Amino acid sequence: MHPLNVLVLEDEPLQRLVTVTALKKVMLGQVHEASSGAEALTLLERATFMDIAICDLKMPGVDGLTFLRHASQGGKLRSVILCSQIDPNLRHATALMIKRLGLNFLGNLGKPFSLERLTTLLTRYQTQRHNRPSPLQQSELPTLADVIRGLDDGEFEPYYQPKVALYDAALQGVEALARWNHPQLGVLPPSHFLSIMEHYNLLDRLFWQVLDQGLALRQKLAERGHALRFSFNLHPAQLASETLTDSITSLLTQFQVPYSSITFEITENSLLDAPASSLENMVRLRALGCDLALDDFGAGYASLDRLCELPFSQIKLDGTFVRKLRHQPRSSAIISSTVALARSLGLSLIIEGVETLEQKERLLALGCLVAQGFLFARPMPESHFIAYCMR
Repeated sequence: MHPLNVLVLEDEPLQRLVTVTALKKVMLGQVHEASSGAEALTLLERATFMDIAICDLKMPGVDGLTFLRHASQGGKLRSVILCSQIDPNLRHATALMIKRLGLNFLGNLGKPFSLERLTTLLTRYQTQRHNRPSPLQQSELPTLADVIRGLDDGEFEPYYQPKVALYDAALQGVEALARWNHPQLGVLPPSHFLSIMEHYNLLDRLFWQVLDQGLALRQKLAERGHALRFSFNLHPAQLASETLTDSITSLLTQFQVPYSSITFEITENSLLDAPASSLENMVRLRALGCDLALDDFGAGYASLDRLCELPFSQIKLDGTFVRKLRHQPRSSAIISSTVALARSLGLSLIIEGVETLEQKERLLALGCLVAQGFLFARPMPESHFIAYCMR
């Protein structure tokens, strides 16, 4: 275990003593202690950096919330462990606040003190630090010329993530996700190229390359007896195009793909100020027989309003709610309510972000039927997905 700098902010003397004593036994490094937020800020100002602050929230004067707000502005604090008995809903809101401040939230130690829980959270920090990928050097970041060369050379291609039945993992469909097979940097996710493509209006080129390759694969699988439903992500820039529907019709005809086997996924936030052309394309695509999925449902704004006004046939529930199932009781209620909502509206429902067997069992108990997630399969290149289908 690497040496750590840890700050304990606790106004109750016995609790502070117990925590500091335990830390000195289970970790290498320095332990700093403060009985108030003001004292903690002074210690932090004098330090080069602090790996972790173990922080109570309620205390006189500068309380834990104020400390965290000021600590985030100095850039010296990396991670936070809460040590509080506040209401769980307030604790979850505080955890979200910590993340929005740009700090890494490790978890809640709770009260009374638990040595086992403390060791788990310290180990979590060490693991995260060990596994954290080193950032690309500025000289290694893709440039506009690099992106255009990649598009010209066919380096962008779909990776395919299966959608499966929760009960038995039977294949229900697949989502095509753009990846860049960069010759020097390896396989890059959209976070490395979407923003530059947006800025220079290159998203159309990417979309049509992904759609073309995806439809070709769909045709190939259908000839082998696997006529799957394929999903593609539509960016607002594509959705507003006046030629979108005609171009999609031409491609589907070329590859002899039934309209009913294609779903276009549209994120909720992209529809807040959608122009009339976007709404026209949605109506036309649904009239042709394509499905429309409201992606990342629950992560944006006005979801219910979107469902009332727009012709969606599917909901994709954001993976945030699955990740919170274990520690946030309200997540179960939201998921079960979404199951009932989808059923009553006649919409299909896909659960995103399923990563553990425990999550799978909970989702089955809540009435969920179809899901995506690393528990079943990660996005994979075409050859791997063909082999996956053949199995």
